[in-house]
Amino acid sequence: MEIQPYSPDKAREVTNLFYAAVNGIADDVYSPQQKAVWAPEPVNYAAWAARLAQTQPFLAICAGAVVGFMELEADGHIDCTYTHPEFQGRGVASMLYAYLETEAIRKGIGRLYVEASIVAKPFFSKLGFTEVKQNTLQRQGVELVNYSMEKQL
Repeated sequence: MEIQPYSPDKAREVTNLFYAAVNGIADDVYSPQQKAVWAPEPVNYAAWAARLAQTQPFLAICAGAVVGFMELEADGHIDCTYTHPEFQGRGVASMLYAYLETEAIRKGIGRLYVEASIVAKPFFSKLGFTEVKQNTLQRQGVELVNYSMEKQL
């Protein structure tokens, strides 16, 4: 596995990975209704291509396929962290995070922060992030819970 910078030819693959990761979450963690507002269908590939062109995520590549991605904004915000369901538990997110943290330090970013989903919270906790607060979001009348977390570098 290797980490590569984003390239536009990977937009559709990254988008499909996002949808697979969200919809692969167990229904007792996030309900089908919650997942439907988090990753609505039909998939808007054009919007995702535009988003990815802006965010320039780091990509985890295995055998030529995108198996994970993570975004780092200039202020230290980690906006997306997703691993393909078939590759979860294999160190993909850990490898992406190690790369991201090295890049953050190189860029002089002193603090990383994230709004972690219920399933991502233990991952970020293990990396030394601390919970700042629990958030409850409303999307189309459906509640979603995530956690504001931060880590000083």
